[in-house]
Amino acid sequence: MGAPGFRRRGPGGRGGDTAPPVDRAEVAGWFAGRLPDGWFTGPVDLVVDRDEITVVGPLAEPDAGEGDPAAARAGRIARFREDTREQRMAIADAAQERYGRSVAWGASCGDVREVFTNASVPVMTRLRQSERLVLDTLVDAGVARSRSEALVWAVRLVGQHADAWLGELRDAMASVEEVRARGPQL
Repeated sequence: MGAPGFRRRGPGGRGGDTAPPVDRAEVAGWFAGRLPDGWFTGPVDLVVDRDEITVVGPLAEPDAGEGDPAAARAGRIARFREDTREQRMAIADAAQERYGRSVAWGASCGDVREVFTNASVPVMTRLRQSERLVLDTLVDAGVARSRSEALVWAVRLVGQHADAWLGELRDAMASVEEVRARGPQL
């Protein structure tokens, strides 16, 4: 038990109220078994973090005829969202019970991708003056309306430009988790 007023910290400095780590392959297998066969034309894009599981599946391209293809794709996604709502919510409830994370759904059709509802999770941080000045410059320049929005903008920018490096880092962390899970062989 820690000192009064302090929460016990879990792995990586996370608070004790976050969901335990999950095996991505196990989550992917569970969703593969739960998703109805006719929903998607290929494998889903599954993203799992400490707070949320996002499931985005590819839909069949509609025949737009002489209509606007982008509008036809958006319409196909909207129809999928409406027609599958009840089943998606039942699957999400079961997943939340099993994994301790909310589930966000989405669909893609051609080059149109939409995530229906996903969590916007507050993140607390302490910034020094030089770091606050970066955010304030973005706000003053009209790039963002607030420090919070400027921080989101900066994180997205880093994510876009460092995607390959972040992927390598995630792969390396997954390897460490596998070794840690095996433990020493006595």
